[in-house]
Amino acid sequence: MAFTDELYAAARPIWDKQLEHPFVEGIANGSLEEERFKRWVLQDYRYLIEFSRIFAWAAAKADRLESMSWYAAVLNLTLNTEMELHRQYAARFGLTPEDLEAEPLWPTNRAYTDFLVRTAADGDMADLVAALLPCAWGYVHIARELAKREPPGDQRYADWIQQYASEEFAQAVDWLKGEMNRLAEGATPEKKKRLTELFVLSSRYEWQFWETCWKGEEWPV
Repeated sequence: MAFTDELYAAARPIWDKQLEHPFVEGIANGSLEEERFKRWVLQDYRYLIEFSRIFAWAAAKADRLESMSWYAAVLNLTLNTEMELHRQYAARFGLTPEDLEAEPLWPTNRAYTDFLVRTAADGDMADLVAALLPCAWGYVHIARELAKREPPGDQRYADWIQQYASEEFAQAVDWLKGEMNRLAEGATPEKKKRLTELFVLSSRYEWQFWETCWKGEEWPV
């Protein structure tokens, strides 16, 4: 069994809960209130800025040229393509680039991205990939499960599912899973436990991100 299979088994209860979350269900059946999805668009844009820093760290820390090139390419794609597509998608919800830039990081989003950046800075490459993987893999997993159902009537949600269920995203996840398995090869039981803890913690933050966008969030003081 590949190490990524072990990671999936450890986090599966959390991933199943993500599929059951009312925010995800609302995307699936098209019933999600627009205001709630706007929260996701705004917070995810801010997340992508910090997410890009993880790939910058990965390119700097990569132990082989192939990996360095891949991380650098994804960094470029995120900053110069995906974020522009995100701005175009946001416009369909009446959000301007200025709205996206002005959005503050909510507490959960700040905690999650701070955890990712700290892990990338302080940990080794295996730590970095273990913390990074649940976001990329989780979105493809969720979208492909939703794609098995009737598409939602709201085309904006149907496009969201189609994007994350695409072969392009799946191929990127397959590469990252292969990288995780390579980096974990020969790791001690203690190291594998550490990697599993990072993977599970990121998975918990992924669930919490849906919850934050569903309920809204602000600093209490």
